[in-house]
Amino acid sequence: MSQPLSRTLSIVVLIAVVMQPFKGSVRAAEEADRMTYAQAKARIPQRQLPDFWVGGVQGLADRFERLHRGTARVIAISPGGRPIHLVTYGTKEPLQQKANFNSAIGGRLPSAYMDKGARKKPVVFFVGPVHGHEVEALTGLVNFIEILETGKDLRGRDQMRLRQLGLQCRLLILPAGNPDGIARFEPRSLQGMGHNDLRFWGQGTWSDDMLCGWPHVKRQHPLVGDNVGFLGCYFNDAGINPMHDEFFAPMGPEAPAILRLALEEGPDLAVSLHSHEPVPALLRPAYVPMSVQQDVRMLAERYYALLEERNLPHSSLPQVRAEDSDSPSAFNLTSALYHVSGATPFTFECPHGIQGFCEVTHEQILDIQLTLYEAMLRDELDKKR
Repeated sequence: MSQPLSRTLSIVVLIAVVMQPFKGSVRAAEEADRMTYAQAKARIPQRQLPDFWVGGVQGLADRFERLHRGTARVIAISPGGRPIHLVTYGTKEPLQQKANFNSAIGGRLPSAYMDKGARKKPVVFFVGPVHGHEVEALTGLVNFIEILETGKDLRGRDQMRLRQLGLQCRLLILPAGNPDGIARFEPRSLQGMGHNDLRFWGQGTWSDDMLCGWPHVKRQHPLVGDNVGFLGCYFNDAGINPMHDEFFAPMGPEAPAILRLALEEGPDLAVSLHSHEPVPALLRPAYVPMSVQQDVRMLAERYYALLEERNLPHSSLPQVRAEDSDSPSAFNLTSALYHVSGATPFTFECPHGIQGFCEVTHEQILDIQLTLYEAMLRDELDKKR
């Protein structure tokens, strides 16, 4: 063998040896980003969830039929044929409405849409999970309804203070904003599970079992087609994410029903309830006046103070700022709630309790939810006073 050829072969062998760990790490990374449905099912913990935890849509209709103080009605049917319930407390006060909100603002007279200051009670709108795996809000709202009915949550814990606050308001409670996605969510809780479990059940997979992941999962909408594997719980059965429906030409029934209700009721405060991995956070609403953003910041300050008193975690206060043209925010369901009703809208993110992130318990998750509702009601009642 010639010396140059020998040297060349040695270099090739050396490169192969050096590249082997790299190739191994690439394969490991690819495997970490893949999950089959069978693997996802096998990762669901064998556990008994607490009796107060509500992680599915089964039994909701029966529960709402048994209400004594509240009133339940169906405001839409999902693509999967599931009812979307609204539960209300407090009588709707009649107000003259001469224009829709958009036109009233154009006419420089917001009260032409609705003179909200003339109402005796504030109107507060709770939009439950439009992402089906984010059942922390479903649990919170079903417990809230139990509190309004009996004065106790589903743990049997006295909550008369919260009940009294609620009865001083008109409450619009949508416990399940995306029943299709919730029905697809088999773990019923992500508490104690891992980051990739959230990715599988939340955003789903492509047809090659690669996890879709955020934000890439939002780059195909509706999420339908041969390249889709497991449809994540973000979506209804038609592959539509209600948070990002086309609000001027709706694709699904959930968002239009939510916005139609807001238009009719003119809520003072509206929250879209979500969940994520970090600590509890009120998010800045995009494409609304800075004065409205300031209201959300002040509510966050009040809420975070209550969380601190109760030894519960929280995020930093949301910014108040104009939109950034270099990296524009999404005009989503929260933004649309303001533009149809003039409500102060915000998105709330509750921790799932994912391992390695904000590792809260089921008990703490419920307390985080109920504390938010308390802060919201106190804030609106103080404004009325």
